[in-house]
Amino acid sequence: MHNKKWDFRIVCAHAFTILIWGTAFPGIRMGLEAYTSEHLTLLRLLIASLILFLFSLIYKLRLPDLKDIPVIFIFGALGFTIYHIALNYGEKSVNAGPASLIVSVTPILTAILASVFLNERMKLNGWIGGVISFVGIAFLSLSQGDSIQLNSGGLLILLAAISESLFFVFQRPYLKKYGFLPFTIYTIWSGTVFMLIFLPGIYQEIVTAPIEITLSVIYLGVFPTVLPYIALAYITSHASASEATSSLYLTPVTACIIAWIWLGEVPTFVSIIGGGITILGVVIAHLTFNKDDYKQIESEKVW
Repeated sequence: MHNKKWDFRIVCAHAFTILIWGTAFPGIRMGLEAYTSEHLTLLRLLIASLILFLFSLIYKLRLPDLKDIPVIFIFGALGFTIYHIALNYGEKSVNAGPASLIVSVTPILTAILASVFLNERMKLNGWIGGVISFVGIAFLSLSQGDSIQLNSGGLLILLAAISESLFFVFQRPYLKKYGFLPFTIYTIWSGTVFMLIFLPGIYQEIVTAPIEITLSVIYLGVFPTVLPYIALAYITSHASASEATSSLYLTPVTACIIAWIWLGEVPTFVSIIGGGITILGVVIAHLTFNKDDYKQIESEKVW
């Protein structure tokens, strides 16, 4: 029997992910004012890894099986190293609006990859809702005065979206084996290991960077770098991979609002219209998922 408790928790996980990840795009642009793309990524992941290390000591996180470590490192590279490096480099030449648009192809890419490799099926209304949402996000990007074009920065952000889609699609068997929280911790640590080659010079940047920018990077390390991945891993462990990322279409809506509050970027009438179109598309896409799509796990252990 379907457990309604899981429905409420999944909705909350979606909402939390949308809100926190929406802060990442303006936060990255602020961080890049004083940090290089490599050092911004490294500092974020170091902060996240330290917090998760302390957390794992308190809750006595078990280590993964030796045979799974190479695969976990691959997931860490896809979900964290490649994604963050590519996104940071891309946002050096692409503003927050267009960047959020390009990253928002992640649900479409995830659905395609899931249908090819996992035999997951998405109904026609799901694709229609996705297209509508994509149109809405285009409105949001255009409202910030930027044309949408695949320059080098755009291609790098597209690479980030592809890398993230691969991370979401193929992680599911390991979520079942280890639990959503331990697996996310393993992959964040793995992604951090790859970034250690950029340690030289980071101390000098920390010392010379304005305190408000360093605080924004610390925020990025604690919140957008860790918590949304845990929430999405939780959703994926109870629903299909394509559904788990479908509501990420709303991220540009929250990014626009947060940029208004944080950076003083006032949304235009066009951006408000775009937000409404995006929300409409998400609603249509979610109408394709029935209760049987959720996977109730009778006795799920987080650790």
